[in-house]
Amino acid sequence: MPVRRAPTHLLMTADALGGVWQYSLELAAGLGRRGLTVTVALMGPAPSEVALAQAEAATGARIRPTGLPLDWTAGRPEEVTGAAAAIARLAREVGADLVHLHAPALALAAFDVPVVAVCHSCVATWWAALRDGPLPHDLAWRADLAGRGCRAVDRLLAPTRAFAEATRSAYGLDRAPEVVRNGRRLPDVPGAATPAAHAFTAGRLWDGAKNAAALDRLAARLETPLYAAGPAEGPNGERFTADHLRGLLGRLDAARMERELTQRPVFVSLARYEPFGLAVLEAAGAGCALVLSDIPTFSELWEDAALFVPPDDDAAAADAIHGLLADPDRRALLAAAARTRAARYGSDAMADGVCAVFRGLLGETRRRPLDGAAA
Repeated sequence: MPVRRAPTHLLMTADALGGVWQYSLELAAGLGRRGLTVTVALMGPAPSEVALAQAEAATGARIRPTGLPLDWTAGRPEEVTGAAAAIARLAREVGADLVHLHAPALALAAFDVPVVAVCHSCVATWWAALRDGPLPHDLAWRADLAGRGCRAVDRLLAPTRAFAEATRSAYGLDRAPEVVRNGRRLPDVPGAATPAAHAFTAGRLWDGAKNAAALDRLAARLETPLYAAGPAEGPNGERFTADHLRGLLGRLDAARMERELTQRPVFVSLARYEPFGLAVLEAAGAGCALVLSDIPTFSELWEDAALFVPPDDDAAAADAIHGLLADPDRRALLAAAARTRAARYGSDAMADGVCAVFRGLLGETRRRPLDGAAA
């Protein structure tokens, strides 16, 4: 069997609408430090030219905006398969040795090199966590493409065991994806010595998975401000309107988010669905005490390092936050536990895990092109 040389040029897809962007930048930088050349194919809306230049300087990667549609914002299946074909052509154009996809559906093309895909989230698992009954048509075809892509890739990854199992169940896979935890480069020292006397949350407020309605009810129960970072309107027209949550900060860039977290507020997430939760990791790394919804992924990642409440129990969340604000010693212990745990999920650990997956592909020949795949 022919042995492939170690991959030196990686083509990675990304989008700039959520946590995948930070994940991609952290991973690109980590892989670059390990000797790989990384080209990032940016899909969907692109940041400003200044932001792109800063991202390239910070990561050492070449970032190529493509304007290609994302799998979850595309209007028709053909837009997704067309984007997959365009990524396959780009991989050939740049001479990539390996392709790393941020959405399994993008594997539905004839790639000439091994393909790794990460399940960051998907409509099937999202629906299972938030809704009952069969998927509506607009989501069913997206789930079908994702399931086919999961079977087409050479390696399939997920950021937690809980989400890997949810993905296996949703698509009837023979085995769950391999787990490589997401990671962030954490500050060398925690934030302010005296933590702020307020609560803070961050995420896509328009997305029902983030459970902003419960956060809104929580704000009405708190005697301290609850500030919320993140967009209230999504690219698909979804919108969150607050009745009680007045501290809406909108989308924050990395520097502003860091400033907010280094104040060390009590960080709260009442998400009903979260495959990993990079904002939680950032908060823990900054030395924030955590109040989290009791869902499988958070329990897996933060057991004994956070207070857990039912996702829709805003009264329990308010009691937890008030208790921490009233007990500085307990708050300090919980914040220290969160920061210690966060150190396990650094960007170097993530890059090492992904590199191990790449090495596992060495010596394997490329699968045959998919039947009926676009060229």
